[in-house]
Amino acid sequence: MTTITVAVTVNAPLERVWTAWTQPQHITRWNFASPDWECPSASSDLRAGGSFSYRMAARDGSFAFDFGGVYREVSLHERLVSELGDGRRVQVDFGRLPDGQTRLTQAFEAEDQNPAEMQRQGWQAILENFKTHAESLPG
Repeated sequence: MTTITVAVTVNAPLERVWTAWTQPQHITRWNFASPDWECPSASSDLRAGGSFSYRMAARDGSFAFDFGGVYREVSLHERLVSELGDGRRVQVDFGRLPDGQTRLTQAFEAEDQNPAEMQRQGWQAILENFKTHAESLPG
């Protein structure tokens, strides 16, 4: 299975980045790849063995789906490893950088229905939305 890696540097401290990534009230604000999509709901039981679920929907109401899985590893402010509902693995690493910045790196096993480059672009676009949201939060 092909693994795709995307990354972003966020101009925000690690603790704020972790909160924005893991808390449902934040996830719904950034978890979509383009402005014509939204994430109307999210739930997260942030512990090894806990589940997460995100509702992804076209803003025009034409299509929606649920995206979720189970956390396999939760290392506070360092790493999240999860298994998606279809068995694919996702790993997110959080790295503290100088000057209060954070590096977020996400590696995921590609699905076989869409080209790998399309998947990389979509997941990178979501990371860019995340960056914008996390940087907009008050210090």
